Amino acid sequence: MHIPATEPGELILLVDDDPEIRQLIGDVLVQHGFRVAQASNGAEMDLEIGAERPALVVLDLMLPGEDGLAICRRLSASGRIPVIMLSALGEETDRIVGLELGADDYLPKPCSPRELLARVRAVLRRREGVECAASSGCYRFAGWSFDPRRRELRSPGGVDMTLSSGEFRLLTAFVERPQRVLTRDQLLDFARGPDVDVYDRAIDVQVSRLRKKLKGEDGRDLIVTVRSEGYMFAVRPVMR
Repeated sequence: MHIPATEPGELILLVDDDPEIRQLIGDVLVQHGFRVAQASNGAEMDLEIGAERPALVVLDLMLPGEDGLAICRRLSASGRIPVIMLSALGEETDRIVGLELGADDYLPKPCSPRELLARVRAVLRRREGVECAASSGCYRFAGWSFDPRRRELRSPGGVDMTLSSGEFRLLTAFVERPQRVLTRDQLLDFARGPDVDVYDRAIDVQVSRLRKKLKGEDGRDLIVTVRSEGYMFAVRPVMR
């Protein structure tokens, strides 16, 4: 179901089984120029995405049937739609799991619709920045090729690798700043934005997952840990 907007804008899909929350958030988004679609579960979400791909999905963790974590994993595997996860479970471990599965941001419920609006705008700005930075070409390093425009990562053996949204942004940050130590705070800024309340450990988890996917032809780590400082992309990519 769509909530009409006064002017055409980017489409935000709200996935929550509480119609009052969907309406409350939807009204604020529409007032600020977005179009809004609603779904109460994963099946309805798939129908909405099939009708029109949204610019962003606001996803509740606790849903009937397929839960929000499983849905987030599916959306992340596609690597194309940013996700902001909402949950009444505000524990740090719940945030880390959501971010590890590829969520772009995480807010505890109840949350202020105005704060959610700010987070939506921040995630969309980061997406635009990544797409702009990715327009320059294809990176090649240690036998790997990485095409940010197509969101494609190919191994030295020619195997296409799947990247979550978070892994894609981290790899983009690394290849654009090779052989340079990046602190956790810098990686949070590059990959998630400076105004997002997440923990250092979330970056550690995502870097660990990305490092496992990336190995040089000789088996060495391409992302190295610099003790007490941060992480460094150990090779210098060639742009082609």
